[in-house]
Amino acid sequence: MLAFSMTFPGTVFAMRGFDPYLVAIGRAVLAALCAVACLLVARVPLLPPRRHLRAYVLTSATVVFGFPVFSGLALHGGASTAHSAVVIGLLPAATAAFAVLRAGERPRPMFWVACGLGAVSITVFTLSQGGGRVSAADLLLVLALLSAAFGYTEGARLARETPGWRVISYALVVATPVSVPVTILLAVTTELRPSVAALAGFAWVGVISMFLGFVPWYAGLAMGGIARAGQTQLAQPLLTLLWAWLLLAEDFGPATILAALVVLVCVAATQRARITATEAPPIGAPAPASVPVVTRTSPDTAR
Repeated sequence: MLAFSMTFPGTVFAMRGFDPYLVAIGRAVLAALCAVACLLVARVPLLPPRRHLRAYVLTSATVVFGFPVFSGLALHGGASTAHSAVVIGLLPAATAAFAVLRAGERPRPMFWVACGLGAVSITVFTLSQGGGRVSAADLLLVLALLSAAFGYTEGARLARETPGWRVISYALVVATPVSVPVTILLAVTTELRPSVAALAGFAWVGVISMFLGFVPWYAGLAMGGIARAGQTQLAQPLLTLLWAWLLLAEDFGPATILAALVVLVCVAATQRARITATEAPPIGAPAPASVPVVTRTSPDTAR
């Protein structure tokens, strides 16, 4: 969570010297170099098992390409770091919702009520900030949100069978047939204005946000449960607001802080309302259509 909270400020710094698409795709190449080095040192295969290839392609499409591209374009299109942090604040709830869909859990109705309230609060916030309209940057942030939530869930399912560091490493390696040539093309066709700040930002989003941050993240999601462990991101929007103020000198008013707190409360409510169901099906298997609801306070029902 600490690593991811610096992603937006790092992206802003990187885009001061590099094209937005180069930052979004090039960071995957930098992270892939770290991943390949780790795989070689550990003397494990450089490619994932063929039976899991589809899951890794989905993970790559969402967390390696989807989130960086959509969020980077949103920041480049005028969304401030603070504004983006509030919109992305619904990520834990979205991750829990994907965990429901992928793992076959059946939450209480209060779960969906809390998710709905969070979505409404984000909509009100974006409309108030955009003069009554939802901007293109906000739509990009929503796509980034959905990409990250799906990628977190799919990667966490893989991490139940494979160590977290290998999950993100394989996802990055699977992405190289696209990330490497696209990065080379962008590097020779776009203007490069490298500076210390731009290089530092690029290094952060490539090494920390795209690789090292995912190592404990996927492991933690697999160990603690995708929806439950995902609540550790509750504090991420507030931390990002802090970095935006300290590093970027962004000026945001009480409405932004209030919206972040409202989202935090709504997401926390989704975690309390969720019911733990049966273990998720194997990778590649469809989620069960229904799962019996079991409560902790009724031993007889559990039998």
